[in-house]
Amino acid sequence: MDGEWLEADGQGGFASGTGRGIRTRRYHALLLTAATPPTGRFVLVNGIEAWAGTAGRTTPLSSQHYAPDVIHPVCSPAAFTHDPWPAWTFPLPDGSQVVHELLVVPDSGQTVLRWSRHGGSGPCRLQVRPLLSGRDYHALHHENPAFRFAGEGGDGDILWRPYPGVPSIAAHGNFAWTADPVWYRQFLYAEEQARGLDCVEDLASPGILSWDLTAGDAILAFRADERSARITDFGAERDRRLAVPALHRAARAYVAARSTGRTVLAGYPWFTDWGRDTFIALRGLCLATGQHAEAQGILLAWSGLVSEGMLPNRFPDGGGPAEYNAVDASLWFIVAVHGLFAAGPVAGDVAAQLQGACTAILEGYAAGTRYGIGHRDGLLRAGVPGVQLTWMDAKCGDWVVTPRIGKPVEVQALWINALAIAAAWPGGGRWAAMEAEARAAFLARFPDPRTGGLVDVVDPDGVPGTVDWTMRPNQVFAVGGLPFQVVPPGLARAVVDLVERRLLTPLGLRTLDPADPRYRPRYAGGVRERDGAYHQGTAWPWLLGPFIEAWLRVRGSTAEAQAEARARFLPPLLAHLGMAGLGHVSEVVDGDAPHTPGGCPFQAWSLGELLRIGAMLGEDAWTQRRTS
Repeated sequence: MDGEWLEADGQGGFASGTGRGIRTRRYHALLLTAATPPTGRFVLVNGIEAWAGTAGRTTPLSSQHYAPDVIHPVCSPAAFTHDPWPAWTFPLPDGSQVVHELLVVPDSGQTVLRWSRHGGSGPCRLQVRPLLSGRDYHALHHENPAFRFAGEGGDGDILWRPYPGVPSIAAHGNFAWTADPVWYRQFLYAEEQARGLDCVEDLASPGILSWDLTAGDAILAFRADERSARITDFGAERDRRLAVPALHRAARAYVAARSTGRTVLAGYPWFTDWGRDTFIALRGLCLATGQHAEAQGILLAWSGLVSEGMLPNRFPDGGGPAEYNAVDASLWFIVAVHGLFAAGPVAGDVAAQLQGACTAILEGYAAGTRYGIGHRDGLLRAGVPGVQLTWMDAKCGDWVVTPRIGKPVEVQALWINALAIAAAWPGGGRWAAMEAEARAAFLARFPDPRTGGLVDVVDPDGVPGTVDWTMRPNQVFAVGGLPFQVVPPGLARAVVDLVERRLLTPLGLRTLDPADPRYRPRYAGGVRERDGAYHQGTAWPWLLGPFIEAWLRVRGSTAEAQAEARARFLPPLLAHLGMAGLGHVSEVVDGDAPHTPGGCPFQAWSLGELLRIGAMLGEDAWTQRRTS
């Protein structure tokens, strides 16, 4: 019951929590909404206090964690499941049980809760206190005189307006309402405490909702603002969900609305949409699951954002202009477009628009653009002091942990692939010539005679003729993870063997060789400690996609190689689905055993690459439809 569950609303909002029912993060909430999808997120309903009364006895159906370290009341569900939605079973003193279910229907903007009594014939009254805030989802809430406790309405339908400028909170159902305003103080969030962040919060409870469970199920729907109530048919929703393979359902949680169309959220609970993450994850989340129209819509939405040959890497959560601060995001877009074209026919006007965006990117990079990005000596150079442009983008204050200024190895692999993709389109002769030049320059500069693999960066810090010999996983992209292999077979096998020997863990590739004195075995501690470990040893599950593809390629992608890969690489990943973000794959794990999960428990490119691995391996274990 220690894992975390997620119910996404398709607009950037979500509900999330733990199997134990105790909130451990500031992001755990029953109603967290995006005012400007998928950003502008507010936490509105943080949780509930619930209890059932039977024959003179009261049984708690919820637990809270209070500072300094008190669990009250102590509540022990007999069972918990997250599939097809979170559900808890609570035993009552009279021998009956209460089953509490919670779901969010995508695009409905509401969270629906249901309590059902099973067994027993005596009295049973359910009471629930909503715990409200109305705060930015990154912030914490504290007792103050400005909170508006008074609600509009009464039994069955009530509306609260906690603060000016904050979405209102509506509750709808078959409840009776009793106003009883009170503050609950000093909730403790253990995960925030472990991350070295503020971790104590106060919440407001305006009153009590109550039901007689002997008369039938209790239904409660929370929604933001004054949207029309739509109580869910649980049976129909169960059928809808179970008609889709579980991992495919999980993939849909990351696709969300944006003002310009659709996008991919990088992860839950704290990421919004990032360009790099979107284009990497899309190949698994959408293309590997057959959601080609969804992939096309996402790519079209992003295609209109090219500026000086670059696509945005990030949209600030609080609004403001897009941030064009990645050298690789735009190249990953071209790779994703290639994947869409390979997946099936694309209408001529759509293809023209996407190819036009790709051409604008290549022209911008060839001519030179922001942050020193430009074509030089056949390779792509990028970087200026104080800015992190590659996927190894950790920055704490002014400290860029892995700046990688110069010509990083995976950026060259992406550049060569982007040129090869465009070379196959009408009028692609220019790009074909540049691709040949880039391949020759790559093979002249990147092989590492000491290890048999590839160096990480050439001309680091802009110093010609120098090399960063650091052993990192980025070299794997010269063999796998992209449409075209960049190195010849002998060198490819040496790269894969080196990465397997020094960087492979059961749940991801380490970002640094454990023999390196800078290696950090654990992703833990405060912000500076975690940022320092992020790409200095921490292992990333998403890198298993490129690695396994490379591993298969150097073995000819035979049926025997696929069978061996299924047996070796899939079991730890499938086991991980039940460990952290339930049904999902974590952002990172420790470099050292037991490879404890960290970062976001629900990460788009981690799940996307698992789905892409499945497509590579012909593995159908997770695509079988449920029949019960």
